[in-house]
Amino acid sequence: MSELWAQLGSILATIMFMYAIIERFLPSSFRDSLQIYSQKVITLFYPYIQITFHEFSGERLKRSEAYTFIQTYLSENSSQLAKRLKAEVIKDSQNPLVLSIDDDEEVTDEFQGVKLWWAAIKIETSSHGFSSFSNYKRYYKLTFHKKHRDLITISYIKHVLKEGKEIAMRNRQRKLYTNNPSSGWYGYKQSKWSHIVFEHPATFETLALEKKKKDEVIKDLLKFRNGKDYYAKIGKAWKRGYLLYGPPGTGKSTMIAAMANFMNYDVYDLELTAVKDNTELRKLLIETSSKAIIVVEDIDCSLDFTSQRKINKNEKNDEEDSFMEQKDYYHRKKEEEENNSKNSKVTLSGLLNFIDGIWSACGGERIIIFTTNFVEKLDPALIRTGRMDKHVELSYCCFEAFKVLVKNYLDIESHYLFDEIGDLLEVINMTPADVAENLMPKSVNEDVETSLKNLIQALERKKVEEQEVEEDKEDSVGIVEDVKENGYIVSVKNNMLL
Repeated sequence: MSELWAQLGSILATIMFMYAIIERFLPSSFRDSLQIYSQKVITLFYPYIQITFHEFSGERLKRSEAYTFIQTYLSENSSQLAKRLKAEVIKDSQNPLVLSIDDDEEVTDEFQGVKLWWAAIKIETSSHGFSSFSNYKRYYKLTFHKKHRDLITISYIKHVLKEGKEIAMRNRQRKLYTNNPSSGWYGYKQSKWSHIVFEHPATFETLALEKKKKDEVIKDLLKFRNGKDYYAKIGKAWKRGYLLYGPPGTGKSTMIAAMANFMNYDVYDLELTAVKDNTELRKLLIETSSKAIIVVEDIDCSLDFTSQRKINKNEKNDEEDSFMEQKDYYHRKKEEEENNSKNSKVTLSGLLNFIDGIWSACGGERIIIFTTNFVEKLDPALIRTGRMDKHVELSYCCFEAFKVLVKNYLDIESHYLFDEIGDLLEVINMTPADVAENLMPKSVNEDVETSLKNLIQALERKKVEEQEVEEDKEDSVGIVEDVKENGYIVSVKNNMLL
């Protein structure tokens, strides 16, 4: 045995001596050729293939997305097998401290019964100029048997990059964006969107909505999220539109937050009055990311997208029924339109192209949501199927929604006062926001029964108010009829109060 070790040592010493001679005395061109041919000889006997993924690539040496996705994949799936780990603080992540395999560490992975090896490599490169700092190159090296070449190059690498991207999206810190005025789009560190961390706690479990309607929305969202191949098959952009409508305080904004949390999407709150024209609107769309919800709240008040023809056609039939409501609405709307028209030139056509035009197909996996308090005022072209694919009405609080709220606020599921509250909710229109406000204890001394009685008192007051409003409406209709008989017009005509 000692003779064997002596011979082995002698061979290694000879190899090292020859290597030193070659490096010192032979020209570089000869050394390069020798290295190429020696590598070919080695590959005849070495049955493994190696693929490297460098940290920086391209002419401008941008950080490689493939390297980032591989790092994320290995951190999630293989880091527990490594003996040496490094901790990094990752910006915009739900888990700021991420553990990954350390430099010069190797881990194993398995794919369809095939074993592979990943190694994190760091090599020092020569420094330039008078810099006293050392430069390093990092890359991941994948090693596998050559008989599995097709499986690894065609399937496994795609699997790693896809999984790494999905993990990164799942762990990212979601954001709430709002569009900046175009005057701040250009310059150092300027952007079209500014953002904050999205931390709204709403979920479908806490949303005050009938279970049937809630389940319907959840199933629709799941179908959309898993429908990438289906949308490609039918030739449609991977997007979906939702129209949320109902009186103020019925939970439209809360529904949006619950949808964003359920889908794990970012939210882009688009303020149309800050957009100058259709070109700017298109540029804002291009700057949005995939896996996002684009929201335009109160679309009927943003710009003049109401249906003039629909109002004119039906004004004779419903002017008596909605005289007081339209009076307040058109006074307010006229003032808003006068202010908005001075700054924004976004047209209905431009908005339609934004929702359903060619540019809407840039990116993918986007949901567009409009909210409105007056769905009947919107132009039918804006909310037709294909643009706003699903219409969800959020109405006044029903008993089923009340049970969700009382569970959220008082942590109870039954009480002897529930029957009385259920009877009142059947005949009184109170929004979930008002119900929640009355259920919320106002002091440490208020117990469950006090909160429920506060709600009952509020419902009874609301009942009296509704009766008074009905009486006033009947009186107003009578006044309109009397004035008409005298030949005067006191009504809504051509969207103006005369």
